[in-house]
Amino acid sequence: MSRNSKDYIGIALKGVAMGAADVVPGVSGGTIAFISGIYEELLAAISTINFSLLKTLKKEGFKVAWKQLNGNFLLSLFVGIFVSIVSLAKIIKHLLENEPILLWSFFFGLVSASIIYIVKQVINWNFKFVVFGVFGIAFGYVITIIPSTNSTEINYLFLIFAGAIASCAMILPGISGSYILLLIGVYPVVMSAITTKDFKIISAIGIGVILGLLSFSKLLKWLFTNYKNQMLIVLSGIMLGSLNKVWPWKMTVSTYINSQGLTKPLLEQSISPFSYDGDAELTMAIIFAVIGFCLILLMERVAIQKK
Repeated sequence: MSRNSKDYIGIALKGVAMGAADVVPGVSGGTIAFISGIYEELLAAISTINFSLLKTLKKEGFKVAWKQLNGNFLLSLFVGIFVSIVSLAKIIKHLLENEPILLWSFFFGLVSASIIYIVKQVINWNFKFVVFGVFGIAFGYVITIIPSTNSTEINYLFLIFAGAIASCAMILPGISGSYILLLIGVYPVVMSAITTKDFKIISAIGIGVILGLLSFSKLLKWLFTNYKNQMLIVLSGIMLGSLNKVWPWKMTVSTYINSQGLTKPLLEQSISPFSYDGDAELTMAIIFAVIGFCLILLMERVAIQKK
């Protein structure tokens, strides 16, 4: 595929969007990749990282191996993701703490439109697909109601494991890598490490992410090649079920004390905005949800025009 500098800048911007999504629990960077039309190319590129690539590097040199890897694409995308995560971590953390309703409303609209987009890609519907969809919805909902852990005793081996699991979710539309980190209790640790530049923790997570991407991408590529419709149905179901996680209005059911001595929600329950204890910001929440919804529609339109 022939690309120019403008194309790679566009890919980097898609990486920025993926990075922004992956910072927020409940939103998947894989969803952004799917909507923006680079998902299958991303899986294919990552899955080429194997011993065959090393043989090519040894026999034919760096240039040929780089082309086999689709290196320009991966470099542009991951530069965008890295810049986004580093630059937006503080902003997202601030918004989560100070404007949670508006932030979650925006992502609720974004994920809702993403579900519609993915369902539209499915062809030849049948009863089995409905069963797959119901399974996806159930699974997506269940993972949003599992209480997160709050252990502060985390070793680096566990951080590597956490990074590997989270990376699988990062490239899977509908499941957020950040939410997986939240479930296993290391999300605050990772966000703090990014903002304070704790390279030991960042490196451990990074190693896990690389291991997870290299292993899980091959499975996903195989599934999309052989069972694309079924995968799309399950993923859209997971996204629909996980909307519970990004619902803006929550009631705290239980709390815990974090390592800084602050009280944090451990288990939350979605409630009606009219039952919310405080300013529900309903008008602004609707506006932000519509903005998020329209953003996906805009991305879809751009993708169609490019095709």
